[in-house]
Amino acid sequence: MASKNLYCLLSSGRKVPLVGLGTARFKNKPGEVRDAVKVAIDVGYRHFDGAYLYQNERQIGEALEEKIKDGMVKREDLFITSKLWSTFHRPDKVENALRQSLEELQLDFVDLYLMHSPMAVQYTGDKEFLPLDKSDQILVDDIHYTETWQEMEKLVTKDLTKSIGVSNFKIAQLSELLKIAKEPIAINQIENHPFIDQRELIDFCKLKGITIAAYSPLGSPSRRWRSDTDPDVLRHLLVKEVADSKGCSPAQLLVAYNICQGIICIPKSISPSRIQENFMVSILVSDQLLQFYQTFYNKLTEFGPRRTFSLFVIV
Repeated sequence: MASKNLYCLLSSGRKVPLVGLGTARFKNKPGEVRDAVKVAIDVGYRHFDGAYLYQNERQIGEALEEKIKDGMVKREDLFITSKLWSTFHRPDKVENALRQSLEELQLDFVDLYLMHSPMAVQYTGDKEFLPLDKSDQILVDDIHYTETWQEMEKLVTKDLTKSIGVSNFKIAQLSELLKIAKEPIAINQIENHPFIDQRELIDFCKLKGITIAAYSPLGSPSRRWRSDTDPDVLRHLLVKEVADSKGCSPAQLLVAYNICQGIICIPKSISPSRIQENFMVSILVSDQLLQFYQTFYNKLTEFGPRRTFSLFVIV
């Protein structure tokens, strides 16, 4: 199966590869993310999705530096995403948060900086991600995401990021943000796969020129907050049957399901074979196949209701 980068154009004018490598890992082993990024670059990936929360941006930066020095890739060919965590929503924290990520990544700028969640959390330290009160409740802050966004817009002016966007925003929150946004909301990164109903949100974003990026396109069965009622997406009988009929793996089918709709897809893996497999989907994407994927989606309705939105935290 041939592999190549497919691209879409953001409302900010930036070109972004439709398939990227997700780097969210919460049991980071020394060097494993660095090695995964190096393998991905060798395979052909040019889009890497990270976040301050993941605490592995230094590994990403080391891999990028090595591959750039080797002449394998140029900085201008790469699309690097980082995210502003919820404890840095106060205006006086925003720029410093990005500068910390840039230092770890060993970059002068990122291509995209996302607000990781609309919910602000009280700052109690750079490495305190979800501080709790005496009742073990998250210490929510009263800063509104519109104030945080206005500060993020300054990061574009300062050339610290080329585009800005959000993650885990619903329609009502996006509508409020659109009223005050001077910079385009380039991306809304959300969970998306055939077993979660995001059609209304996706349609709204398309209408407003906001590109969708899909995290957890394979369902992320190992995530900590997974419900017992969540389907095992990769092993679902229909997914396996359809993948077999198309001569591809279930993972490839689920990646192609998103990018066939013009949705950026960022599957995560540290396995070299799976990193390559997830990238080799271009042959599955065409206008002719779009109706097929819609039929596939509709056929899943017989397996029960879908969730309509994912949890906001730790993506």
